[in-house]
Amino acid sequence: MQFENKTLIHELLLLSHQSTQAALQFKNLPIEQLNFRETENSWSALQCLDHLNKYGEFYLPEIDKQILNNPVQNQQLSFKSGVLGNYFANLMQVKSGQLKKMKSPKDKAPSNSGLTLITIDKFLKQQERLIQLLTDAQAINLTTAKTPISLSKLIKLRLGDTLRFYVYHIDRHVIQAQTAVKTMAR
Repeated sequence: MQFENKTLIHELLLLSHQSTQAALQFKNLPIEQLNFRETENSWSALQCLDHLNKYGEFYLPEIDKQILNNPVQNQQLSFKSGVLGNYFANLMQVKSGQLKKMKSPKDKAPSNSGLTLITIDKFLKQQERLIQLLTDAQAINLTTAKTPISLSKLIKLRLGDTLRFYVYHIDRHVIQAQTAVKTMAR
């Protein structure tokens, strides 16, 4: 798959702004609703955001490092997705409103108790940083810059694929969080 940098970043920025707006709406809800779990195996809205915060702790510094270490280009740039990166990004992307169930790595599993509005605040700070990084990423080569993945530092994805994976992952769990708060509201 090939994208113009500006087109790809524009799509990712739109999704990031939507996720930010959803999180801002969560701040208006009672803490009981934010911590509500429909079943023992389901996650609450705050658990979804806690999970995303753990991913942000890994990916935001890695993305930042690649943006800082790659020269700004003064030309129209395009991004060519890699096979593995495209697979991971597509795996995360919500299609037709459907979320595929997946198992989360143990180190990224959310906390089971004690989550507060601080979880939302942390997520919003990470979103603010992500939006800035996405804006900065428009001007670098997203194909040659590479980041490790959270499962193994030995596997590296093209920065454009990492951005796609990361933003799509956020989108899917924000949708999951929205569903969790609506379930309690019924």
